[in-house]
Amino acid sequence: MLAYRSAAVLILLAFGLAPASTAADLIPREVFFGNPQRTNVQISPDGSRLAFLAPSRGVLNVWVQTLGENDARAVTFSAVRPIGQYRWAMNGEQIIYRQDEGGNEDHRLYAVDLTSGRIIGLTPFDGVQARIVGLTPEKPDEIVVALNQRDRKVHDLWRVNIRTGERSMLLVNDEGFVSITVDPAGVPRVASRVHPDGGIDVFVRESDEEWYELIRWPLEDTAASGVVGVRRDEPTVYLRDSRRADTAGLYAYSDGPDGPTYELIAENPRADVASVLTHPRTGAIQAVAFDTLRREWKILDRGIRPDWAQLRKVSPGDLSIVSRDLDDQRWIASFVRDDGPRRFYLWDRPTETAEFLFTDRPALDDLTLAPMQPVEIHARDGMILPSYLTLPVGGLDQRLPMVLLVHGGPWSRDTWGYNPLHQWLANRGYAVLSVNFRGSAGFGKRFLNAGNREWSGAMHDDLIDAVNWAVGRGTADPDRVAIMGGSYGGYATLVGLAFTPQFFAAGVDIVGPSHVRTLLESIPPYWEPMRRLFEERIGRLDEPAFLDQISPLTRAGDIVRPLLIGQGRNDPRVKEAESQQIVEAMERNGQPVTYVLFPDEGHGFARRVNSMAFFAITEAFLHRHLGGDYQPIDDALEGSTAEIRAGATLIPGLSGG
Repeated sequence: MLAYRSAAVLILLAFGLAPASTAADLIPREVFFGNPQRTNVQISPDGSRLAFLAPSRGVLNVWVQTLGENDARAVTFSAVRPIGQYRWAMNGEQIIYRQDEGGNEDHRLYAVDLTSGRIIGLTPFDGVQARIVGLTPEKPDEIVVALNQRDRKVHDLWRVNIRTGERSMLLVNDEGFVSITVDPAGVPRVASRVHPDGGIDVFVRESDEEWYELIRWPLEDTAASGVVGVRRDEPTVYLRDSRRADTAGLYAYSDGPDGPTYELIAENPRADVASVLTHPRTGAIQAVAFDTLRREWKILDRGIRPDWAQLRKVSPGDLSIVSRDLDDQRWIASFVRDDGPRRFYLWDRPTETAEFLFTDRPALDDLTLAPMQPVEIHARDGMILPSYLTLPVGGLDQRLPMVLLVHGGPWSRDTWGYNPLHQWLANRGYAVLSVNFRGSAGFGKRFLNAGNREWSGAMHDDLIDAVNWAVGRGTADPDRVAIMGGSYGGYATLVGLAFTPQFFAAGVDIVGPSHVRTLLESIPPYWEPMRRLFEERIGRLDEPAFLDQISPLTRAGDIVRPLLIGQGRNDPRVKEAESQQIVEAMERNGQPVTYVLFPDEGHGFARRVNSMAFFAITEAFLHRHLGGDYQPIDDALEGSTAEIRAGATLIPGLSGG
């Protein structure tokens, strides 16, 4: 919650009269929600090898392959929980990766030697969260790591030798910084701290000198603004900053011989800076991405413009450079489509040639999938809501059952591209609508700040307006609309059923909070320095009446439509109690609720067998209440840890259902 990626399979959230497909046309759930064949591709520092995530005995692990050879092999061997994040060590001889226990987000870091296979635990501490902060070519056997071992509320910086596991303190975070950025040499240069009024103060320093304040962002600018990086070859700090405009542009702060300068590098009047492309050695920013309805790049470095022009001809889709070698001779290029898998290419700069590597999900290659349509919807007050609509392939755009898929965050956003939830639901005959409601990130501070203190208010009104738009254009059947989402999207689902009880036909809540007070009271300790920011945007703990007013639990008695809830027991963000208390309230009132608990999951369902199980239940639930096609549950729960705590008889294919 409060930082939920809508497009990742950690639930990925960031979803006519007869369904368009028939049973024979149904694409198996495994195609959408099974493991990708290869993904998260990274090239080695010397450009000779690839690393990627791929299944090993059914679980995503890190693999390594020599370019031009057929020698791919797994180098990690997690048997239960998939590995999600990893990095090449700068020495090119090790892979660094992280894992937690059952989704508790207390990540540990490990380093595996690619020759010997030896694995070293770099942060072997219980109840401590480790983050990789920096790697540097000058010290290829070291990394900079942030640990909240000394104080669970803040992360200190440590240097860690990845050959031996030896650690030494680099910076004691007694200033309460919520983020610290190191330069390409691994030296702490920039830090941020939440101000008592909910704004953010940014500090800089030279080497081991004292920190001095560079910028104070007021609350209205904090969500779009932030530190981007530090150059190695000159004293320059890059920042996103929205103080001078509605959208956040990219700025460069330099303190040279002629004094400090603050220069605008790139901006877009429709969107904040979304991503940057940096030189692998110097840290210089060479290109900037802005996500409007589709991704747009602005090339800053003339030296890469010929490469970019050639790559744009290689494949359809939105282009990104996902990895580069240190000498900047070889790039890994990625092309994202809405109706097919992601395609990866090796770009060789000296020869100006692109070599196709693979797609992440080859099972999608020969399927006809539905295009994702970018649309702009006008809310009742005139605010424009950037949204995405997917319709069944070959079906009539007329009075379809529809699923309103709500992203998490809420300070996140939906984007264009392949979305397994959209494709799965469209294949079952549903229209699928994802809405960037006010409060979503990426569209400027006015749009985001319009969501302040509007949980269950104007943010919910936007969702209602979007559904009415789909009904008004004849796409959606008003009697067959479900609301579904994870994290904040789960909260929005509960609001939809409790605050507008006759509007939706059903709801699916995944790890959503049911009461804002209990949510704020139970945030992880390392979020405590950001509490003021949360309270200014959502509501304060010293306003109990207001928090009751915006909490679905206080209106649980008004729910009349069926509800499906999925929860991970180890969720550190939205605790198990958030789901339990709404389930108990509904059971006391005799209301229809099905509750699925996963004892080995956290904020979303990372294990393939668990996500497959929950989506099988969801598919049967939606079939019963909206009437779309469905693939029976059959043995989808086998191997999962799903515990049906309530309402099994309400789901076709479960016990008695």
